Order: sequence, then C-alpha cells, then structure tokens
Amino acid sequence: MADKEKFDAISEKEPIGSVKIADDVVGMIAALAATEIEGVHGMAGDVTAELLDRVGVRALNRGVKVDVSGKSVKAYLSIVMEYGYNIPATCQKVQERVKSSVENMTSLSVTDVNVKISGISAPGK
Repeated sequence: MADKEKFDAISEKEPIGSVKIADDVVGMIAALAATEIEGVHGMAGDVTAELLDRVGVRALNRGVKVDVSGKSVKAYLSIVMEYGYNIPATCQKVQERVKSSVENMTSLSVTDVNVKISGISAPGK
C-alpha cells in the first residue's frame, strides 16, 4: 500500500465510497498546465530526469513540488523558458493556468504558485 502522506491531497466520503487524489497527481496536473503556456519549454529536472527523457521515459511531475495541507495547495514549479519571451508575463500566465487547472480538477484551493526559472532554451533546440 502507498504511503499515507501520498494520499492526503483529498479524501472525501461520498455516499458510495471515498475519493483520494495522490499528491503526485496534483503535481502532474500543475506540470501539464504549466507546459501548456506559450514560452514554457518544459519543466526543469535533474540529470537523471534529463537522461530518462532522452530515452523516452518522461517524469511528468519533475520540476514540481506540491504541499497539500487539508484542502489547500502550495505549488513550487521549476521551469525552462524559451528564449525571447517576457519572463514576468509568461510566469503570470503559468501561475494563473496552474491555479485554475488544479482547482477545477481537484476542488482543492490553490493558495500559492511559486515559479522558478531554471534555464532558457536556446533558439533552434
């Protein structure tokens, strides 16, 4: 069975059972939402994640950390931007998209979306 901490994101009693969303799923939602924004090249990752990506294994929630406390979420994203895009404007769009996506899909309240720019993708890459 998975760690209890991994499933504290949401646990509600429904008339016919309960619904539990793993923290990793909230992280995946945040990562996918961030990469939908024009100007975001992708999520940042460590060397292992980069090597896995090259051989076709993608960790969708790399570069994302979520803290779920009760029904509130704080998200921390580390992204790679594409060269030539306005960083503050793009990050604001990322924050809005992540907040909207997580709240719509999970019914959790997103209190913070913190974005760190870890790199810039060179043109033509």
